This record gives sequence, structure tokens and C-alpha cells, in this order.
Amino acid sequence: MIYLQRISLIVTLFLVVLLVVKLFQFSTSIEMEKHDDSHQKEFTSNYRIFALNLPDELDFANEEVPMQSLDVREKLDRELLINTYWQSQTLLFHKRANRYFPIIEPILAKNGVPDDFKYLALIESGLQNVVSPAGATGFWQFMKNTAIEYGLEVNGEVDERYHLEKSTEAACKYLKTAYKKYGSWTMAAASYNMGMNGLDRQMKRQKVQNYYDMLLIEETARYVFRIVAIKEIMTKPRDYGFFFRDKDLYPPLKTRTVALNEPVNDFADFAFEHGVNYKILKILNPWLRDAFLRNPGRKTYYIQLPAKGFTGFIASETLVFENDSLATDTL
Repeated sequence: MIYLQRISLIVTLFLVVLLVVKLFQFSTSIEMEKHDDSHQKEFTSNYRIFALNLPDELDFANEEVPMQSLDVREKLDRELLINTYWQSQTLLFHKRANRYFPIIEPILAKNGVPDDFKYLALIESGLQNVVSPAGATGFWQFMKNTAIEYGLEVNGEVDERYHLEKSTEAACKYLKTAYKKYGSWTMAAASYNMGMNGLDRQMKRQKVQNYYDMLLIEETARYVFRIVAIKEIMTKPRDYGFFFRDKDLYPPLKTRTVALNEPVNDFADFAFEHGVNYKILKILNPWLRDAFLRNPGRKTYYIQLPAKGFTGFIASETLVFENDSLATDTL
């Protein structure tokens, strides 16, 4: 009898505990549902993604973008949306442009190439020395054979596709050649993406000579619109939600130039002899592709080093973030 009473008590206690657990779970579930409802209301009240107003008039290199065309408007809308809402990338574009556009702009101007082509370099590489899966390299994304054709040195020790000034000069040569051929900077830009031969074939097939009238592979069909969109955002950042201070931008680097016309056995030693280390030497001269330079022909190269008298990445190194004129040394 006592045994049965104990069993009954245990069962009763178990049922009570189970009931309490069920009540707690039910209560928690209600609270979670209330929390979810509150969270959704908060999200709905505070999160917004806006459609963008499209400009009525746009141009690329002083050539009109036909904004009256439905196809043109929709393609531009796509690129504006992508670059507006890919905030991290576009903010990095603004930061890097502050450092590198002052180098690119005077070279374009000297060669008579419209200033808008600096945005071509930006969409090609993000103003970084990247290498594409196909092997296109540097800010201007030259393939090896094209780089050599337009005067750049490309080998295992020196690759001037990584040399911003020289690769910009080479890009100017290409663009001027394409402009002479097509009579249009817009078509010159399109050819930069798909090549003049490829563009010629499409012009012949489609019997048109205007970029905006052509049916092209997606990359080239988007290409000029990407340039125009990023130009629009970069020139009117606040209209597209980008707010930053001058100090948030990457500053230009002040350097001095050393002429070098002899072999270098070890660039680490060379760097230390000039008051920097190997890392900074390669950051400022990414076109030097190895740890040495044989230079059998005694060609003269111009090495960039940090301007003297300024501290930089670490206390023992020198680098300057100002926009003064270059100092020139000669070995």
C-alpha cells in the first residue's frame, strides 16, 4: 500500500512538473511572437531602400547619353542602383580616388584624352593593381601583348602594367587610336572592353556605329553605363547617400625619385640603403616584380621612395601624406 502511494506521488509530481514546463513554453512562445511582431514593426518603420531619381541629362566625355531611350534609362538605373547600394565598395572608390586621380588626371589632359576616362580605370580595377582571371593586370587592366604593343615593358623582373604613370600613358595611346578610328570617345571606351576587332565585327553585323544602338555581350553592354553611373555618384556623392570628411579619404603620397641604371642584387638591401624597407619599396614600385634587377642593358629606371624627413607606416620608415612637388635624386 505504501509502495503504491509513493508511486502515485511520484506520478503526480511528474505531471505537475510537466504542466509547469508546458505553461512556461507556451508563455515563452507568446512572448517570442510578441517580440517578433515588435521587431518586424521596428524594421518596417526604420528600414528603407529607395528607388533613385534618374538624371534627365548625362554625358560621357562631352558626348550625350540618350536618356530619352527606355533601354538606356533602365541600363543606367541598374548601374546606379548597384553602385549606390554597394556602399562599401563605392566608399572605397571615393577614398582611393583622392590618392590616385591626381596622378591620372594630368596625364589624360596632357594627351588630350577626356578627364572622364579616369572613371574607366576605376571601374576596370577599383584603382588597385589587380589581376583578372584572363591575366589583365594593373589599374588599366592591360593584357600582356596589348601592353607590349603600346610600349610597356613586361617580363619577370619588370612589369609596367603595375606602373600607374606609364600604364596611364599607354591607355591614352590606345584610346587616342580608338578615337581616331571611331570618331567617338564612347565607342573608344567600348572598344577598351571588347577590343577594336570585336567592336568592328559587331558594327559590320548590326550595321550601326553608335554604342547605344548596339546589341553587345553583357559585359560590354554594361560597360559605358558603369562608367557613367560611377561618374555621376563620384561627382555628386551626397545625392546618393555618401557622406565623408576630407580626413576619411586616402591622402596622396609624397615621394622622391631615384634614377637607377645598374643591376640590383637584392632590393631588401637597396631599400635599407635608402632608409626604407622592402615592403614600402614594393608598395611604391609595384612594377618591380622580383627581389632583384639584372638590367643587362643598363636601362634607366626611376624608383619612387618616400620623401625624406617624414615618418610613415612604422617609426623606422618614412612616408608622407602631402601633395607637394617631387624631389629628385640621382644615383
